[in-house]
Amino acid sequence: MQCDYFDAGLCRSCTLLDRPYPVQVAEKEARVRDLLGERHAPSAWLPTLTGPESGFRNKAKMVVGGTIDEPTLGILDGRGQGVDLRGCGLHTSGIQEALPTLAAFVTRARLLPYDVPRRRGEAKYVHVTESPSGELMVRFVLRSEQALPRLRSELPWLLEALPRVAVVSVNLLPEHKAVLEGTDEIVLTDRETLTMQLGGVDLELRPQSFFQTNTAIAAGLYAQAAEWVDAIDPATVWDLYCGVGGFALHVARPGAGRTSRHAHREVVGIETSEEAVASARGSARRAGLEHVRFAADDATRFATGASTGAGPSGTGTAPPELVIVNPPRRGIGATLAGWLEGSGVEHVVYSSCNPVTLASDLDAMPSFDVVAARVFDMFPQTPHLEAMALLRRR
Repeated sequence: MQCDYFDAGLCRSCTLLDRPYPVQVAEKEARVRDLLGERHAPSAWLPTLTGPESGFRNKAKMVVGGTIDEPTLGILDGRGQGVDLRGCGLHTSGIQEALPTLAAFVTRARLLPYDVPRRRGEAKYVHVTESPSGELMVRFVLRSEQALPRLRSELPWLLEALPRVAVVSVNLLPEHKAVLEGTDEIVLTDRETLTMQLGGVDLELRPQSFFQTNTAIAAGLYAQAAEWVDAIDPATVWDLYCGVGGFALHVARPGAGRTSRHAHREVVGIETSEEAVASARGSARRAGLEHVRFAADDATRFATGASTGAGPSGTGTAPPELVIVNPPRRGIGATLAGWLEGSGVEHVVYSSCNPVTLASDLDAMPSFDVVAARVFDMFPQTPHLEAMALLRRR
C-alpha cells in the first residue's frame, strides 16, 4: 500500500507501512506462536486469515481542525493544528467519497472546529461508519448543544447530498480531554441503527456501540467461532464481552447441514455497554431468536455471581457447556480466568486483540489445552491483530 501522507511524514499511524504485507503477516504469526510457546502450543495452527491491505476500515474517526471555511478532517500535528487525511487509503471507498461532503457540511452548518491549544470551538470529531450495503452512520462530536440548531437546519442538505446516510447523531463531549466521544448522544434521524450484514446475520449497530473495524475479517472471525461451536454442539453458551452480539448471534443456531442434538442453543450475552446490549437485543428479536438473551453487566461479576445466586437473576445458574470471551486488551484477568479454571465449563473460545494477555490468561487456566488457534489480520499496516483459540478441558 502506497500512502502520500506517510511518504510526506504527515501521518505515521501505519507503523508497518514500509514493510511488505506478506512480511507483516509472517511477523504477526511468529509473534503469537512465540508468546503462546510450547506450554500453550495448539494441536492445530490454522492459516492466518487476511483480507485487503487497504480500503478495509469501515469506520473513520476524524479530528475536525482548520477553520470554518477551510476545515480539515484527519489528525492533529504536534502543535495541535489540523492535518487533513480525507484520502486515507485505509478507509472504505464509501467513506473516502463521503468525507469531502462532510467537510462541506461543517462549513454550511458553521461548526467552528475545536482549537485544542486554546480550548475553544465546537466541532471536535466526525465519526463515519459504513455498512456492507453501503449505508452510512455519521456522528458529529461537539463540545456543547450550541451549534445543534444550525446542524438540524442543514441536515436536509446533507441527506440529499449523501443519500446513503441512514443515521446522523450528535455526541456531546464538553470536557477537554483525550477521548473520542462523550456519554450523551442525540439522534437526529428517524433511524437509530445501522445494519451490518455478516454471514447471514444482521447486526444492528447503534451510535455508541463497538464494532470491529474490518468487516471482512470480522465475518471470518465469527464464522470460525461458529464452526468450532457447531463441531462441539453445546446446548448452552455464554458470550462474555459480547458487544453487539456478533459471536452470540452467529452461534445461536446449530450450523446448517450438521447433525445436532439440539433444535436450538440457549445463549446468554453479557456486555457492560447499554447501547451495545440494546443493539444485540434488537438483532435477536428481528432474527426471531427467542433462546438468546442479553444483559448489561460486568462479565466477571456475571460469571462469578451466576452460579452462587448473586447474578442478575438472583436464582443461580449452572455454568454453560461452552464460554466465548472477547475481552479488551487487558484480557479477562485473574478472577475470571480462575473462575473458568474451577468451573465445569468444558470448552472456551477465546478471541483476543492482545496475545500478551491471552498468554497470561492461559497460564491461569492450566486445566485447558489449546486445541486450535488462528491469527486474524484485523489491522493491516499496524502491529495489532486478533487471535482466537479453542480451549478444551483436559
